Amino acid sequence: MQRTIFKELESWKNSNNRKVLLIRGARQVGKTYIVRELGKTFEHFLEVNFESEQEIKAFFDGNLNPVDICTKLSAYYSVPVIEGETLVFFDEIQACIPAIQSLRYFYEKLPGLHLIAAGSLLEFSLEQIPSFGVGRIRSLFLYPLSFNEFLLAAGQQGLLHIKNDASPANPLQEAFHRNLTEWFRKFIIIGGMPEAVKKFLEKKDILAAQTVLDDIINSLQDDFLKYKERISIPRLKDVFLSIMHQTGGKFNINSSSASGNHQQKKEALEMLEMAGLCYKVYHSSANGIPLAAERNAKKYKVLFFDTGILQRYLKVDISDFLISNEISTINKGNIAEQFVGLELIKYLFQSSRPDLHYWHREKHGSHAEVDYVIQLKNKILPIEVKSGSQGKMQSINIFIGQKKSDFGIRVSMENFSSYQNIFVFPVYAIDRLLSLIE
Repeated sequence: MQRTIFKELESWKNSNNRKVLLIRGARQVGKTYIVRELGKTFEHFLEVNFESEQEIKAFFDGNLNPVDICTKLSAYYSVPVIEGETLVFFDEIQACIPAIQSLRYFYEKLPGLHLIAAGSLLEFSLEQIPSFGVGRIRSLFLYPLSFNEFLLAAGQQGLLHIKNDASPANPLQEAFHRNLTEWFRKFIIIGGMPEAVKKFLEKKDILAAQTVLDDIINSLQDDFLKYKERISIPRLKDVFLSIMHQTGGKFNINSSSASGNHQQKKEALEMLEMAGLCYKVYHSSANGIPLAAERNAKKYKVLFFDTGILQRYLKVDISDFLISNEISTINKGNIAEQFVGLELIKYLFQSSRPDLHYWHREKHGSHAEVDYVIQLKNKILPIEVKSGSQGKMQSINIFIGQKKSDFGIRVSMENFSSYQNIFVFPVYAIDRLLSLIE
């Protein structure tokens, strides 16, 4: 599968001022796969898995000198470790804290060596290391496939090219719009987990992909056992389910039926966020840049990290969705907002943690909410998501009037178009709104 992050990896490989690279993300999003693909471009590739090869941890006991470590690894795996020719890959590095601590020394003592580390539940291990690798380690965040990556995996390069040439000033021909809408429906149901996408493309069968999603759900829940020293497993599972039921709306953590007080439920949510299974979208007054400067930490939405797993977990009947023109047939309309938020995260936050915001105004007799506000260069873009192809634009017009914005974005099932200073983008073309400020 072609992943857009691969270009970043190639750039890192060819950089003269290269830091140790840490790839972060939830389980099963493709971290190991993408590094192995990069490894094919090197003369030598040495992979260490700290979960399956426990004995390797002994190489990091006491002595964190990277030269000594590489000598031992080279002998153990019979792979030459040569600066400029070998890619060394530390996988599941969260299972070996000393190995994480050693990364900073690789940058200092072996700056010519290509070293990548990756891991799931990595954030829990990083908590234990104060001042971890500041200035010496670069992070890249990997997510489930975006819609564009899904099209590439499906061999729809031509359709993707046509989409990327379209804009509000240059709408798609209706046949292409319908075709892209059909692929979007499939993507919503299958999601972006690489294994589920692969199964769908191999079998041409959505139900086959659903079986894979069942397996992924089970493995995610099995991972909860790794949190048991930090949090009650029943409480964690209950908050996990609450996220799915509340996705796209303002999150009320106390609606969870789990035992425990507010703080304990909050900690459970933080655990899930650290594991990459959900992302918070904070309220911002959005009066200026940066948006986080006016963040209200007590008001937030929570997005689940993959639409396919979300729909499967909620056991939604997908038949109506496949033939309907309205996204609102699934998940009470929130599926559109969920998808848009995830797409924004995938395109905007490859090198940093997700940091999305929304805006709302509560005024007697005049409630207004804009689903997302994002910062692109020196502009604030308000984005309003409509679950169908109809709907008023009252909220976004209120925002534009109050904040003196140049324009706003409406995302819906419509083709590209515009209404005065509001640009309309099809829900499957979130990436194209970035072209407005290029």
